[in-house]
Amino acid sequence: MTHTLEELKSGQLQGIKSLKLACGLKEFPEEIISLSETLEVLDLSDNKLTTLPDSISKLKHLKIIFFAHNNFTEFPRILKECSSLSMIGFKSNQIQKVPENAFPPLLRWLILTDNKVQKLPKSIGNASLLQKCGLAGNQIEELPAEMAQCVNLELLRISANKLKEIPKWLFELPKLSWVAFEGNPASHQIQLSNDLEAFDWKGFTIKERIGEGASGLISKASWNSKKEDVAIKVFKGDVTSDGWPEDEMQVCIAAGLHKNLIPILGKIKAHPGGKNGLIMKLIPADYVNLGNPPSLETCTRDVYDEQCAFNFEELLKIAKSIASVCLQLHEKGITHGDLYAHNILINKNANCLLGDFGAGSFYDVNSAISHSIERVEVSAFGCLLEEVLDLVSEKESNTILYNKYQELIVNCTRPEVKQRLSFSEIVNLLNEF
Repeated sequence: MTHTLEELKSGQLQGIKSLKLACGLKEFPEEIISLSETLEVLDLSDNKLTTLPDSISKLKHLKIIFFAHNNFTEFPRILKECSSLSMIGFKSNQIQKVPENAFPPLLRWLILTDNKVQKLPKSIGNASLLQKCGLAGNQIEELPAEMAQCVNLELLRISANKLKEIPKWLFELPKLSWVAFEGNPASHQIQLSNDLEAFDWKGFTIKERIGEGASGLISKASWNSKKEDVAIKVFKGDVTSDGWPEDEMQVCIAAGLHKNLIPILGKIKAHPGGKNGLIMKLIPADYVNLGNPPSLETCTRDVYDEQCAFNFEELLKIAKSIASVCLQLHEKGITHGDLYAHNILINKNANCLLGDFGAGSFYDVNSAISHSIERVEVSAFGCLLEEVLDLVSEKESNTILYNKYQELIVNCTRPEVKQRLSFSEIVNLLNEF
């Protein structure tokens, strides 16, 4: 719900916990400070703000702030004084500088996507509670070594930057499970085969939109010459929270064919807006998302519908399917980067399809860090397994099988990255379940 400046100034909003204002603000309204006894969430996105007053530190209960699409050029140092603040979002501003010692002590979730940040402060290493960090679409040339102290970091987006090196310590962080690093000078360059045919946009009749992600729109379309329905994803072209859409397209193509991947049928050419697009097999309507994206509270963990439940047979089918497709990806030097239930489609027979390669990255399978890159994704698989296992109704009645899964989860999520299983070992183990 969006509030009005008039409501704020008249005192009508006293006692509220969440405030959203989007009305072309050029200055921070001091009346917000009068809400200090209750305000927990402040959303001033889509305004024209450039600075914050020192008085914002009086908002002692403030936990979450969003300032997307404003005109900040420097990260406000005063936020360090907001003692309860755990989530900070400055997506799509003009931020060039993040000063030292500007992060609040309870910071868990930091979003600086699509700015002009050139350098991260060394003090980011003091953000010991940081779990989720979005830095895609900046101009960062290196990650400070002090960031290795962020031992609770689980999700990191550093795609579409100017990194000359992806540091080895990154893939040794004990909890890192979801990472995207494509679109940097240091990214591994691959040569895609040109055997994916391109088809003219005019050969398709768009019927209806069936999905929208950060990187593009998915529509149901009729392939006129073949007289069949397909799905077409048209990429927007702008940098997303995961990185560049063209990188996603490359990863989708390179992933190849697998029964648990949505088949790519071709590319689009001659789009009237000059956009890139992929033609995909249309997925039957009975497929639904296995889970929902993380909430502000869960931060890095998916949320599931209350009625969502599985048995051990279905769990095994899900686990085998996803482990198998991950094995193929990593044999090709691809990390999915966003291995989550909300990116998995499932039907009532527990048939699975892994989608959304927006956070996908290429890596050299012969490099010194390839072993660890795979095992970072293995941790994400372990988290997925843990969440779905929790939804199995038989876990109390079959403790032997339950304990086997628990042991597998432990071996996927060990803090010592190199001690985790590989996807090959996971596939072999699941075949014995």
